[in-house]
Amino acid sequence: MQKLNHDWLTEGLMDFEYKKYILLAYLRDIKDKFNKTQLYPFLSELIFHYNNLRKIKDRKEVIYKSFPKTISKADFKKLKLSYNILVNDDETIRLMEEIISYAMPQIDRTINEGKELYEFVKENIEFETVGVKPLYDQEGYLFFNKDASRDVTIYRYSVTVFESSTENYRGISTTFLMTDFRDLSRSFETIKVDLVKRFKDLPNPNTFAIISKMAFPMPETLLPIAKRLVMREVSAS
Repeated sequence: MQKLNHDWLTEGLMDFEYKKYILLAYLRDIKDKFNKTQLYPFLSELIFHYNNLRKIKDRKEVIYKSFPKTISKADFKKLKLSYNILVNDDETIRLMEEIISYAMPQIDRTINEGKELYEFVKENIEFETVGVKPLYDQEGYLFFNKDASRDVTIYRYSVTVFESSTENYRGISTTFLMTDFRDLSRSFETIKVDLVKRFKDLPNPNTFAIISKMAFPMPETLLPIAKRLVMREVSAS
């Protein structure tokens, strides 16, 4: 699909119709992904672009002092930019503001479509703990199963910590492990016991089952939503 560069607003030809064409083509591709119930990373990208435009709009006085310019040094951690001034073009500033005023509502509407899809998926999945929840919950397993299906797709998860200059962030990394099955004689609990016997490094794993009523895409929808739900559970504990 067509990507929207992080600096799409200022790169290339500064023309309203041109920028409108780029934006609408990108949003059309995003909506096509949503129609296929594919959420990520598309919803996150939309929010990123919207927040970027909002920051520019909220700092209009900075724009007038610094645009159009080329970035010579960027410190994204501190959100500080140093520039080499090229020209002082009021028409360029006016045009950029016009593009922002058009783009923000368009992106916001598409974000809302993504949020509605997110809620729809959440309403059509069950998220439950398998067996007794252990004290150590930073590692474990995720069981994915479509309701009334035998197949169980198993991922191993691990909570990871990302360090920055100001604070630490937590995320979840996942690795596909195997495909198993369940039936009347083989429950999620049975599968968990078998995993404990097979993988000795996790003697009491935290395990969650994600049961979907519909066939949602795994990498673009089910897995990212499951990771968010797991992080919420782990953070709460």
